[in-house]
Amino acid sequence: MSAGFRHNHLLSIRDLDRDDVNQILDAAESFIEVSRRSVRKVPTLRGKTLINMFFEASTRTRTSFELAGKRLSADVVNVSSSGSSVSKGESLLDTCKTLEAMRPDLVVIRHPASGAPAFVAAHIGCSVINGGDGSHEHPTQALLDAFAIRKAFGTLSGLKVVIVGDILHSRVARSNAALLGRFGSEVRFCGPRTLMPAEAAALGVTVYYDLKEALRGADVIMLLRIQKERLEGPLVPSMREYSRQYGVSQRHLELASPRAIVMHPGPMNRGVEIHTALADSERSVILDQVEAGVAVRMAVLYLLTKEVRAQTPRQAASDAG
Repeated sequence: MSAGFRHNHLLSIRDLDRDDVNQILDAAESFIEVSRRSVRKVPTLRGKTLINMFFEASTRTRTSFELAGKRLSADVVNVSSSGSSVSKGESLLDTCKTLEAMRPDLVVIRHPASGAPAFVAAHIGCSVINGGDGSHEHPTQALLDAFAIRKAFGTLSGLKVVIVGDILHSRVARSNAALLGRFGSEVRFCGPRTLMPAEAAALGVTVYYDLKEALRGADVIMLLRIQKERLEGPLVPSMREYSRQYGVSQRHLELASPRAIVMHPGPMNRGVEIHTALADSERSVILDQVEAGVAVRMAVLYLLTKEVRAQTPRQAASDAG
């Protein structure tokens, strides 16, 4: 694997220490410039094969992994559950065996069942990346969020980060809490009691049910959508009522730090969890998150490729092939 990176897979933020996170973010700093060139490709992973297995709908994650692989010159194959043998009843284990026979170098998997990427990693002989599993984790989303936060503040330490919304179903909230907590930032969860997981306090966060209290002094405001596709029963009275209590607008920034930034992992429901004027304001780094997603995923693919490289990430990114 690439020099200094000790992991074969990326399954959970909890597997990474601060040095691991910094190594990924530093590599992403090298690769982000590739996306800004007229020729957006380097030969770093030429001859390698990346398979994206998406058992849930996705736009940002799937597309950014595809672009990341192609910009590193890997051969990229995208497989969705509707277009695979899974839709015909094939088990995940048999899917693993099929993938193994194709000799890929890297597999990204998004799956509705928590733990599915770890199961695949245990049954396949290549590197596996968790593209989001159930309500468990979404490690590359947390890493790209960290990239955007570090760009804004120069650090991941000593910040007050408020995550507002459907925490119960959010793998993004769990991964961000783990990553930012590791750097000593204060993480606050805020949302309705019906959308707050029972184990929230055990995640090392402070739980708030009052939006105004949660936002006081915040440096980072991260908004999450209500995941209607995961709701079982009426957990909120209505979207209108939710927006009235937990929708964030520009006037809420008066409660936050003067340097506060606004984030959203997407897709956004404008007028529900975030007002349009705020989403498009100078405080918003939402599009920075999208750009960071490709660079961070390039870094992850690079660092998980198994042979040791003579090149550093900066040298790899500067090689136009």
